[in-house]
Amino acid sequence: MVLQGKHIVLGITGSIAAYKAAVLTRLLIKKGAEVQIVITPSGKEFITPVTLSALSGKPVISEFFAAKDGTWHSHVDLGLWADAMIIAPATASTIAKMAHGVADNLLITTYLSMKAPVFTAPAMDLDMFAHPTTQRNLDILRSDHVRIIEPGIGELASHLEGKGRMEEPERIVSIVEEFFQQSLDLAKKKILITAGPTYERIDPVRFIGNFSSGKMGFALAEACAARGAEVTLIAGPTHLTVSHPGIRRIAVESAGEMYEAALNAFPEADAAILSAAVADYRPEEAATEKIKRTDGNKMTLTLTPNADIAATLGERKKPEQVLIGFALETTNEEENAFRKMEKKHLDFIVLNSLKDSGAGFGYDTNKITIYSKNKDRKSFGLKTKTEAAQDIIDVTLQSLLLKKNVE
Repeated sequence: MVLQGKHIVLGITGSIAAYKAAVLTRLLIKKGAEVQIVITPSGKEFITPVTLSALSGKPVISEFFAAKDGTWHSHVDLGLWADAMIIAPATASTIAKMAHGVADNLLITTYLSMKAPVFTAPAMDLDMFAHPTTQRNLDILRSDHVRIIEPGIGELASHLEGKGRMEEPERIVSIVEEFFQQSLDLAKKKILITAGPTYERIDPVRFIGNFSSGKMGFALAEACAARGAEVTLIAGPTHLTVSHPGIRRIAVESAGEMYEAALNAFPEADAAILSAAVADYRPEEAATEKIKRTDGNKMTLTLTPNADIAATLGERKKPEQVLIGFALETTNEEENAFRKMEKKHLDFIVLNSLKDSGAGFGYDTNKITIYSKNKDRKSFGLKTKTEAAQDIIDVTLQSLLLKKNVE
């Protein structure tokens, strides 16, 4: 069984759907998981700790200290112990606290200490769920890599019909099982990822660059590492940080530095995902001192081409390696993407367009189409970059795994 021996922290909040947590607890136990329940004070108004303790076989914790003997319930220890945290039901209040770090109860401090993946199953009335505030908070959680288990549509506690019902316990268990089944499908694979912009110096204080934030590449790195891969992330200048210990980050500034780092890492890689926005040109000469403005005189920069990372890796690619490129286009998107894929010997290319609202540089969301060298095409709607990263892996790297399994 996939969940056999897994440590699950189950968070329960003050919702009428708390009764479903009893069924969820029983199902997790039957699957072989060890369940520690953390319940908010308002959650105890809907279901008793006695019931939950009988089902889980463990004392239910709610306060920072035990009332009788002052025993400290360490949220830090829970964060280290767990293989996953499930918050079901999650009220609008708890979702808001999670999104903004309002650590006023044991459940939220446990969430903030959690090292393991977090799953959240919202439960509330349809208008509360649809409210822009709730949707903003859910978007924040998605960007923080919390997995949102979407509520169902049906009759609610208000007797209205709409979206807001907590997902059924059986489905929640299936989602968690699916996560653990896929979570190591890239184990023992080495993935090279480039991310962010490059800066080409004009002088010590000025450069030629672009608006890339690196968010897509960093999301890919985190997703690959979470699925078991050993990731080498070559990142241009960006404020982003990595959290997974399976990611080795190499910081570079210029296209030349990224080129050298990529060539060094590529021979050992099973796949390379080239999501960086690399400068095509650099100043022929970079001044060693700040260039002073001269009144009335124009300034001319002579630019020279940078080495093409994708084309060079495409020429050196071994048959068993997979090479994925990116294309950000403004006109003739599909035609230009195919031309780039063929010219640079890519196996896949991920296309996004500046014409799509919410996609491209700087956004937390992206809208992508993935093309293969076999002319296959798969399009996705606007999603968070965390979700888009999973789609890219599923389409491109899963094909690598299938190919290797056949061999």
